[in-house]
Amino acid sequence: MMAAAFFAGLWTATRRARLVKVTGDVIADTTLWLMIGSIVGARIAYVTTYWKQEFAGQPFSEVFMVQHGGLVFYGGLIGASVAGIGYLWWKQQPVWKIADILAPSIALGSVFGRIGCLFNGCCYGRACALPWAITFTNPQARELSGTPLGLPLHPTEIYDAVLNLALYLGLAWWFRRKRFDGQIIALYLIGYAICRSIVECYRGDYPADHIHAGYLTPAQLLSVPIFTVGILAWIWFSRRAGAETKPRMEDRR
Repeated sequence: MMAAAFFAGLWTATRRARLVKVTGDVIADTTLWLMIGSIVGARIAYVTTYWKQEFAGQPFSEVFMVQHGGLVFYGGLIGASVAGIGYLWWKQQPVWKIADILAPSIALGSVFGRIGCLFNGCCYGRACALPWAITFTNPQARELSGTPLGLPLHPTEIYDAVLNLALYLGLAWWFRRKRFDGQIIALYLIGYAICRSIVECYRGDYPADHIHAGYLTPAQLLSVPIFTVGILAWIWFSRRAGAETKPRMEDRR
């Protein structure tokens, strides 16, 4: 599912790049670095978060066993951002113009990623009695992710996938109507922080010592600065675009 996420993201981003005259090679090269950065960042975040529960006392090689599950999206987002911005800056490419191209595809990739979580049994929800509750029965889910078996749960993986699909469609629509570079990536940060915070209300896989103030999950706490960065980025990019436009209008006079 991770491979499907990157393929879908690359394909849609390449098609979107044509609208603003950016070559597919630039998108493909950037996506490679994004992929490396996201996996490394997501794994580092997971290992540091769940060190006591899953890695303490285990062979150090277990840290690299990504196939056993264990990736944190926000860690992947930070890792991909560092790798992508660094690569584009090194190649002297328009960072925020390309970030806008990629932003909707990040949301689309998350759709596939959450389906992978559903298959793996991780990121499961709290117990519920709703008609759409799902029940895991495979012992491997419990072995890999500690998933409760035989208990109806909120399908948080599906909630997240549906919200990310809606976010992708909204960002793809807005991309064709954007007014300044950086607008779409700022909207992504704002939108994802909201969507993630909503889904986190139904998550049931966090250890008790990871819940803050009785109900806040680590992802909800991290969503606050991500949302704030999105708002500040929108303001900064819009003001910068306005400052660049003003001299042009004065020149025409």
